[in-house]
Amino acid sequence: MRKDSRYSCYPFMREKSCLVDFEIRTDSLTTKIGVVLPLLQEEENCRVVLDDLHKLHPMAYHVNGSVRGKLSVTEEDLSWLSSRYDFYVEQVGEEIKQFLLPQGCLAATFLHICRSEAKKSYRALHKVSEEREVPEILFNYLGLLANVFFVMAVYTNKMHGIEEVPFISKSYPNKKRKKEEV
Repeated sequence: MRKDSRYSCYPFMREKSCLVDFEIRTDSLTTKIGVVLPLLQEEENCRVVLDDLHKLHPMAYHVNGSVRGKLSVTEEDLSWLSSRYDFYVEQVGEEIKQFLLPQGCLAATFLHICRSEAKKSYRALHKVSEEREVPEILFNYLGLLANVFFVMAVYTNKMHGIEEVPFISKSYPNKKRKKEEV
C-alpha cells in the first residue's frame, strides 16, 4: 500500500540522526524571519532592516539544506552578513556593550526570537557535527546571524524611540556593580 503524503509533514521525520532536528530548527528560524517581514513593511525608518531580512530569509533555508545537500552558503554570503553586522553596530554604538533584556517594539521582539532561533540552530548543528562532518562556514554563519539579529533588534528599537533595558545578573559578577559596592 502506497503511503498517503498528507500524513507526512517532512520525509525525514523518523530518522534517528540529529540532522533532522537541525533541519526542523532552521525551518523554525526561517518561519520566524517571515513573521518579522510584514511588521516592517510600512516603516520607512526601518527600511534597511526589511531589505536585509529579505536577503536573510532564503539564506536560513540555504543553511538548512547545506548539510544533507550541497553546501550553499558561500564566503561571499558570510562576508555580506559580516558587513551588515558592522553597519548595525556602528548605528547602535555603546548600547550593545551590555547585556540587554529582549524587549521593545513588536518587530524588535521578533528579531530577538530570530536571534534565539539562530542560536538553537547553531546548537543543533553542533549535535550534527558529532555524527558527521559539518563545514565550518555553517557555524560561522549561524553564530554571526544570531549576532546580526541582536543588533538589528537594538537598531529597530532605536528607530522606534524605545530605550533598551539592561539586564543586571544576580548570578554572575558585574564589574560596574562590584566597583559600586566597594
